[in-house]
Amino acid sequence: MVLPLNPPVQPMLATAVDEIPTGADWVFEPKWDGYRCLVFRDGDEVFLQSRSGKPLNRYFPEAVAALGRALPDRVVVDGELVVAKDDRLDFDALSERIHPAASRVRLLAERTPASFVAFDLLAAGDEVLLDVPCASRRERLESLVTPGDSLYLTPATADAAVAAQWFELFEGAGLDGVIGKPAKAGYTPGKRTMVKVKHARTADCVVAGLRWHKDTEPGTAVGSLLLGLHDERGVLHHVGVVGSFKAAERRELARELSGLITEGEHPWLVEPDGRRLPGEINRWRGKHADWVPLRPERVLEIAYAQTEGAAPARLRHNGQFRRWRPDRTPESCGYDQLEQPARYDVESVLRGEVRPA
Repeated sequence: MVLPLNPPVQPMLATAVDEIPTGADWVFEPKWDGYRCLVFRDGDEVFLQSRSGKPLNRYFPEAVAALGRALPDRVVVDGELVVAKDDRLDFDALSERIHPAASRVRLLAERTPASFVAFDLLAAGDEVLLDVPCASRRERLESLVTPGDSLYLTPATADAAVAAQWFELFEGAGLDGVIGKPAKAGYTPGKRTMVKVKHARTADCVVAGLRWHKDTEPGTAVGSLLLGLHDERGVLHHVGVVGSFKAAERRELARELSGLITEGEHPWLVEPDGRRLPGEINRWRGKHADWVPLRPERVLEIAYAQTEGAAPARLRHNGQFRRWRPDRTPESCGYDQLEQPARYDVESVLRGEVRPA
């Protein structure tokens, strides 16, 4: 592969902000919930690069084939690999594609094929476009990329009001916010030149377990707290964890919660009955992860962005500790707190249409 820009190339990154910026000097795009991917095509050769610089070709052979058919002969494009199921993006189905068995990858490529959403142009022909302003790169991208055959062009607008509408509507299709790019800025690999506005919510959760910090003696510092929510039947499911405590806070939590450690009855020490449990074996973990059961008596409030998975859902990312809630009872912490955005057809988003499902 001989291109004017060859892998690995660090993708341009974004800084989280609380509000969509205003003014005329921005290009806004939906924030896709997939795998960041830089595509390098030189004739018959197509190389998919992950955000970390690793190759993705073996996991997404159908995307390699489709992009080899749909993209211009010599081009470098930044975008996102996504999988859509039931009218919305499905990150679980996308994650399943990262599998060591080639036979499994081939099967999933047929069952849950990935699509590529293009949103920036880094090189075309023999020209490197890193120093070209964002708005001009967008025009070049629109002239080179023809959507079709699992290749899409992300919607874009310079209107902050339209971006705000996307922020509300498109969440129902599984997207997780809005990206803003300075219209006059170049493409800056590895730098946080863009901004991102993501959905943020809070929920009160039961603290039903903990894990000790991996770099300390067990019993001296908390690594993370295991969180639970009750379903409509009153069954307590493991929903996620909260961590990122300072060193002094970890030690204080170990002292504060020591009296809740139990070896007796606990809702997560029963035979599997359909409830979501902590430490379960999955494709990333080949054995049960150790955890310490706590009597489920304490409640805390977390901030979270998204949930994932079929009911009972779990947190997509670790929760962020907000405060203890001594005024809440564990029994009052249910799934009904988790906001469910109005459904929206992901195909409409991929086509750039703003239309309720």
